[in-house]
Amino acid sequence: MAGVSFLSTLTSLRLRPHSPRPSLAFAVPGISSGVVCCYRRAEDAGEADERCVYHRRDVLRCVGAVVGMELISSSGSLTGVSNAADLIQRRQRSEFQSSIKGTLSTIIKGHPDLVPSILTLALNDAMTYDKATKSGGPNGSIRLSVELGRPENSGLSAALDLLMEAKMGIDTYSKGGPISFADLIQYAAQAAIKKTFLDSAIQKCGGKEDKGKLLYTAYGSNGQWGLFDKQFGRMDAEAPDPEGRIPQWNKASVEEMKAKFTAIGLGPRQLAVMSAFLGPDQLATENLLSSDPEVRPWVEKYQRSRETISQTDYEVDLITTLTKLSSLGQKIDYEAYTYPVKKIELSKLKL
Repeated sequence: MAGVSFLSTLTSLRLRPHSPRPSLAFAVPGISSGVVCCYRRAEDAGEADERCVYHRRDVLRCVGAVVGMELISSSGSLTGVSNAADLIQRRQRSEFQSSIKGTLSTIIKGHPDLVPSILTLALNDAMTYDKATKSGGPNGSIRLSVELGRPENSGLSAALDLLMEAKMGIDTYSKGGPISFADLIQYAAQAAIKKTFLDSAIQKCGGKEDKGKLLYTAYGSNGQWGLFDKQFGRMDAEAPDPEGRIPQWNKASVEEMKAKFTAIGLGPRQLAVMSAFLGPDQLATENLLSSDPEVRPWVEKYQRSRETISQTDYEVDLITTLTKLSSLGQKIDYEAYTYPVKKIELSKLKL
């Protein structure tokens, strides 16, 4: 009778009367269609056993079924809440990202002379990545004076100063905390690249800005930035990355450049498409790169592409390469820049 006294403690469990076979019935909260019935088969206890006898294992099996059904019945509401919270966070991040892009675009437009330095700043912050140790990468460490003062980063302080000015403005309207330097630098590179794409379109339209914008909107590569934009939530390093990981681009040989790109998982193709990041004079850099038989075909390919109306090959490959560089070794916090939503107290609403 121990089984009977145990069952009596469960308020949602009862013996089903007048059943052709011994059974237990469990009510499942949240399910309106009835109860879960657990039958005890005669063959389980032997044909001669016709009594309603339950062992502890029989009860536990039935309890397990009830718990499972209750979890299933409640999962729908939990999923709904989770999805709603996720949608709110996505919207918050998207709105903040859009504002960041606007701020950076405006400030870079006013300082076109710093575009090459901004590109090199983003490249050098990312190129500290080391595959063997999984350290370095675009973590904002280049902002630290120890790292910024290295020979390979000579001349980049003005670009960083400009981005710090932009950061001050961005942080004033951020509801989810200050933007990291790691994100700031990579999104500044995106804004700078977009400016070069737009300037090229305007030039092809005889310098007419309105027609150039229309051309870029119609044939440009804006739709290719999706994966780059998802990498939003990089965290800043608090110490400089190890020294000696980046060559001085203006003094390095093509072999040294190739070696560095190879070390982080890229190759001659990516080296060629990133020519604008390697110094203030893109054509001079490309002339140097063309001296290498492995890199030359790619340089020529992208030069031909830039002469077309859409310059599709150049823009798409550049965006793809920058996306790879900007995520090297980074663990993205996909909840970064989100914030609690203020609840509306319905009792205080005046109807």
